[in-house]
Amino acid sequence: MNSSPSSRSSVVVAELGPTNTGKTHRAIERMLEHGSGIMGLPLRLLAREVYDRVTARVGEGRVALMTGEEKRVPPRPDYWICTVEAMPTDKAVDFLAVDEIQLAAHRERGHVFTDRLLHARGRKETWFLGADTMRPMVQTLIPHASVKRATRLSQLRYAGHRSLKSLPPRSAVVAFSADRVYELAESLRRLRGGVAVVLGALSPRTRNAQVAMYQSGEVQYLVATDAIGMGLNLDLNHVAFAALSKFDGADQRELYPDELAQIAGRAGRHLNDGSFGTLNTLPELPPRVVSAIETHRFPAVRSLIWRNAALDFSSPEALLDSLARAPGHSAFIRVERADDFDALKDLSRVPAIQDLATGPAMVELLWQVCQIPDFRKGLFGQHVALLCETFLQLTAGDGKLDAGWLNKQVAPLDDVSGDIHTLMDRLAAIRIWTYISHRPGWLHEAEHWQERTRGIEDALGDALHERLVERFVQRAARRSTRRFVKATARPPSGSASPFAKLGQMLEEMPGAEGFAMTEEQFVQRVVDASHDAFQVDATGTISFEGEPLARLVRGTDRRSPLLALAEPEVWTGGARQRLERRLLALARDLVTEAMGGFPAESFSGAGRNAAARGLAYRLSEGLGVITQGEAHEQWRLLDEEARARLTEQGVCEGHRFVYVAEALSPHALERRCMLTSLFLQRTCPTGVPQEPVLQLSELDRRDARAYGYEVLGSMVLRIDIVERLCEALRHPHGGRQVQALMQDLRLEGGIRARVLRELGGATGSPPPRRRRRRRGGVVQVSGTSGAHPGSPRSGAPEREGRRPREGAVRNATAFRDGPSES
Repeated sequence: MNSSPSSRSSVVVAELGPTNTGKTHRAIERMLEHGSGIMGLPLRLLAREVYDRVTARVGEGRVALMTGEEKRVPPRPDYWICTVEAMPTDKAVDFLAVDEIQLAAHRERGHVFTDRLLHARGRKETWFLGADTMRPMVQTLIPHASVKRATRLSQLRYAGHRSLKSLPPRSAVVAFSADRVYELAESLRRLRGGVAVVLGALSPRTRNAQVAMYQSGEVQYLVATDAIGMGLNLDLNHVAFAALSKFDGADQRELYPDELAQIAGRAGRHLNDGSFGTLNTLPELPPRVVSAIETHRFPAVRSLIWRNAALDFSSPEALLDSLARAPGHSAFIRVERADDFDALKDLSRVPAIQDLATGPAMVELLWQVCQIPDFRKGLFGQHVALLCETFLQLTAGDGKLDAGWLNKQVAPLDDVSGDIHTLMDRLAAIRIWTYISHRPGWLHEAEHWQERTRGIEDALGDALHERLVERFVQRAARRSTRRFVKATARPPSGSASPFAKLGQMLEEMPGAEGFAMTEEQFVQRVVDASHDAFQVDATGTISFEGEPLARLVRGTDRRSPLLALAEPEVWTGGARQRLERRLLALARDLVTEAMGGFPAESFSGAGRNAAARGLAYRLSEGLGVITQGEAHEQWRLLDEEARARLTEQGVCEGHRFVYVAEALSPHALERRCMLTSLFLQRTCPTGVPQEPVLQLSELDRRDARAYGYEVLGSMVLRIDIVERLCEALRHPHGGRQVQALMQDLRLEGGIRARVLRELGGATGSPPPRRRRRRRGGVVQVSGTSGAHPGSPRSGAPEREGRRPREGAVRNATAFRDGPSES
């Protein structure tokens, strides 16, 4: 990400419009057309939803997730899905997008969105997504931006007010306090049998489980705060407001029409129309408000919240002055209130801190401590006291937090007993320590503390989800997770079910309360698991921790295998949906591995070179390998930039094939054979892909290339071996290398001659003995005029130290141990 102001080298696009216009979907598609990208989103839950959508397309190996307290970063990610505050400002990527950019006018968070609007840029393309009310601001601050109006895909209509009892299925009731949410959820449970609950204060783990329960149809109703208004894709038909005012951190105020529209717009997804209204405990909405919401017309944003980014760390007072500096542009309003600024003011008056914060390094550390979020939202003085103690710990001794002090803070939170409110209080508290554990350089054994705080947060989240289900979902509406364990923990003796051992495993594994693991806990383990935690065999069976969990089945092509859970009826709907989502991402990783990591999507954009798009598509179809005949014309038409980019991604122009270098590695060929066998619905031929050469009778001629082999006479050779032989045959001094390869492959006599002839080389018979004759004073050498380019040229002694070009022959002493890693 380029943080320089308004770089003109990046194309800037602003897609502005109401909800359900497909803005986020188009931004995701556009990002995947680039080789790398960052997407900033306003909520952790929305970031997780987009992460799941992207990983379902390209696999988890290429995508990182970063929020304040949740980080999933693979070794070499191409795409970063983040909350706006967590966007890595030091990453240079081709594409960058920020969603809900109208939050630049938010009184507390707005300055972060304003900073991204002014400074965050992708190297090639930048997108800002949000409400049309931002149009004047974008045009003023980024005059060269291309501003597009997005139109809603479905109609949104006012339905008046209704009672809870008369709400249609697939409805959300929106309130603005946790107590009111629980009260409404209890009423709906009595009337309708079950309801899911979504609050901003829930952990991502709990909210994901609640949303999955609703999305899968286990329950038909949702009670939520306005957290659902920020881009969450829920299958809602109707939104009912239970209140029209909220406390915004400073005052209790009426909601603005555009805020109502943001929430009401969650009803109706894609082409399905939606409706909105109020509960009958409230008056009807004024006609002008209804008209504004239905027509999506609201007053334009005329000013944005701003904070000075050029900070002075010479002293706490200088830092406060620089933070309080007034903006130099009429479009900006200095942020009025922020927890970090208020904390800095209070801490700068503490004598012990005044004595320590005397240089830029210490003042900067103090500012970092002040930025620790107050997730508890209780008494602010209590939070400031915690920040003071944290700073004093970091400035004493070796500059890291004392392990004993940390344990004293964290240990009391490791308790899953209590009611919903108690668990939510502990969740809010542990989130602070999860945040602190990810601060670089603050802790000894940081990974240990990250794992411990995350484990406590997960256990609390699981317990909270169970309490919510117990309280708001009738047993008839959803099978108990405890009954799930009992039903599968003791299968009938001699059961051949692939799920039988899983039940035993669940019984043996301790859960949050020391009992057998619940369905939710097990599903979360799968969702959180890294790629290496799964085992996939040659038949496409996916195992987790040694037990079969699902299998891959035939899809529309080799690149799109489908998924079948082992005994899907065992899982509740929400659990099944989450498992399928995680395993679908795993399936995409397997396809990527078969293609040698080639990012075909990043060549598919409309602005890409047409020949590069076509070549990438063919390489994708061929799992990273296509013939020269298929590629020749498009390879010839590539421009210099496209050719360089393909080469950078490992694409090689061989003698008989164009291929991704890593697609010919042993692991990639194993994945290719698995995907091919799944698609052809037959077992993999014996010896494939381990054997470099097979009899044609062992492999069907029509399937040879699909499995990664080339037919040469009565034999089939693995494609990596074919390319090595071709390289050696065409090298001026490759004769001895060809002979060594032939001996290693154990090809002799007529078979050897046929293979070499098919590859365009000499038959391999000994060259005629050369005789020197003198005619007319000229020395002639007979038997060399017909020498093939693949054999040593006459009069040119072989130089064994000379290396062929990249992709050529290497020492072939271990062909029978598997394919080359070239």
